[in-house]
Amino acid sequence: MKIVPDTSVIVDGRITKIVQDKEFSGCEVIIPEAVISELENQANKGRETGFNGLEELKNLQKLYVDGKISLMYVGRRPTLEEISLARGGEIDAMIRDTAGDHDAVLITSDKVQKEVAEAQGLEAIYLRQEMIGYRDLEIGKYFQEDTMSIHLKENVVPLAKKGKPGNIKLVKIDSKPLKRIEIDKMAREIVERAKSDFKSFVEIEMDGATVIQFREYRISIAKPPFSDGVEITVVRPVTRVSLKDYKLPNKLLERLRDTAKGILIAGPPGAGKTTFAQAAADFYSKDLGAIVKTMESPRDLQVGDEITQYAPLEKDMAKTADILLLVRPDYTIYDELRKTKDFRIFADMRLAGVGMIGVVHATRPIDAIQRIIGRVELGMIPSIIDTTIFINDGEVAAIYDVSLTVKVPTGMLEADLSRPVIEIKDFESGALVHEIYTYGEQTIVMEVGKEKFEKTPIQKIAEKEIAQEIKGRIPRATVEVDMKSDKRATVWIDEKNIPKIIGKKGKTIDEVEKKLGISIGVEPIQSRKVDEFTQVNVELSGNYVVLNFHKNVVGTPFDILVDGDYLFTATVGKKGNIKIKKDIELANIILAALKKNIPILARLRKE
Repeated sequence: MKIVPDTSVIVDGRITKIVQDKEFSGCEVIIPEAVISELENQANKGRETGFNGLEELKNLQKLYVDGKISLMYVGRRPTLEEISLARGGEIDAMIRDTAGDHDAVLITSDKVQKEVAEAQGLEAIYLRQEMIGYRDLEIGKYFQEDTMSIHLKENVVPLAKKGKPGNIKLVKIDSKPLKRIEIDKMAREIVERAKSDFKSFVEIEMDGATVIQFREYRISIAKPPFSDGVEITVVRPVTRVSLKDYKLPNKLLERLRDTAKGILIAGPPGAGKTTFAQAAADFYSKDLGAIVKTMESPRDLQVGDEITQYAPLEKDMAKTADILLLVRPDYTIYDELRKTKDFRIFADMRLAGVGMIGVVHATRPIDAIQRIIGRVELGMIPSIIDTTIFINDGEVAAIYDVSLTVKVPTGMLEADLSRPVIEIKDFESGALVHEIYTYGEQTIVMEVGKEKFEKTPIQKIAEKEIAQEIKGRIPRATVEVDMKSDKRATVWIDEKNIPKIIGKKGKTIDEVEKKLGISIGVEPIQSRKVDEFTQVNVELSGNYVVLNFHKNVVGTPFDILVDGDYLFTATVGKKGNIKIKKDIELANIILAALKKNIPILARLRKE
């Protein structure tokens, strides 16, 4: 029996198993040179599919040497133009020609290839995609019930993050570093299985980088030259919850049910944003009976079959949005908003009448809204976003209501300064927290009330204890401590002292963390002073107090601080400065500080 396998069955690693079945015993395997060229091209680009296919060809060669099959390579190598047109079917056509010329059976896992072959009168066998359990993969051995993610890299001991949002620990899950050959083998297996499992997708495949959604697991594979070594990162959801589990106030549930149409789910990485987004998707789909879709890259939300998950169409999420506007879902989950284009797509869909729920990284509740400033017209923001839900440590930590009104901004006295103002209010208390408005060339983000997330007395005490502990070990060190949460802090210390506080193989910092029960990150204090805070030159010009910056930061937002306290946020204007009219409270605060020789500081607003 003569068989011609195409690229698809060689890449998914099933041809060596097939040729050893009784039905194909002693068969003659004919490999078109077009297949080898396509695999070689993919491997040269650093793509896992190419390496997998070449590994399968080596396995076929071993079977040939052992006398179990006959093996021959035939045909001509395709031209570069033909390889570039592979997606259009040029390579597949050459493979079918080979099967016809040798009166052989074509074996493929590409349904289109099988249909075209039969239409041309060729005999073809179609291998259906297999259902595969995740535990069947080699990397499955690293997962336990509480494992959130695993991190594998050559020459490094395997690591895993375990726990739940708010209580996550990075632990070693093996005693020996992985060798490159081991991690390469795991990477090849992942791609092979993903290609043959109909519920798995290769979401991204570029030179040196592959991202795969294998069922509920998001797998990222990195290789040189993109990375400095072979690395596999696997992330999975640990829990699946409903909105009821968050014990949300009835007032918020009513808002989500009746009026909220533009929602941002915000929070820092690992806080539980995606878990909440999944709960929201189930709430709208199952509880309200709404039509819900998602826009994701990669598609890693764990939602029911009734919710269709869309990837970027032809690698462009704007094209996905065009399709969704025709489908007209009641709600769309956009996971996640990063670039300007993402925010504009979100805005276009919302203004077209689609209920939108966006997921966005933010370290503070207000940051989620600030990320959209400058990307859409300021006055349109309340029409795009009406509710912001901030997630921290797996819980809903703040809820903001966004609305537009016309009034004199807080701190201004003259009635003729009335203007459109975006009010950000705490949803539960109704207290005004922030105001956003334009003043001259600047967009001002003004903090009106105290943020809900200021440091607690316990956190302030913890900062002092950490500083004392480190100074006890390095007496003359300059130390600054910033508590990020009850369990996490950043220590800023002289660069020359960092090795001392870290200790050999991290022993010293481990001892400090265990003693205090707090996870500590260490950064050079020099970078904190240079990168985070810059003293601003202030001058009076006519009726304005002018904060002068370099012209190379025109259009950049900065937080302005006085005596270490946040005052407001503004964007540097075209002339490299921020102007504040003398007769408003902000200017009075700055002038009073200058009289006392208190420096005015600017901190780069980070997205």
